[in-house]
Amino acid sequence: MDLLTPVHLVIILVIALLLFGPKRLPEIGAGIGKTIKEFRKSMNEVQHDLAVEAKQEPPTENKA
Repeated sequence: MDLLTPVHLVIILVIALLLFGPKRLPEIGAGIGKTIKEFRKSMNEVQHDLAVEAKQEPPTENKA
């Protein structure tokens, strides 16, 4: 079952247009786009850091 169909998207866009008006929608869209870009960048950095740590062997303790 699809949660978000094209009909749902149209309804959401119409409601957003009514709430914010045509002048504010591009600003809101740009802000959301920047937020998503930053989130993806942060996620990629975290994944990279985890991959680097997974490749490193943990230090071994010398038990004498």
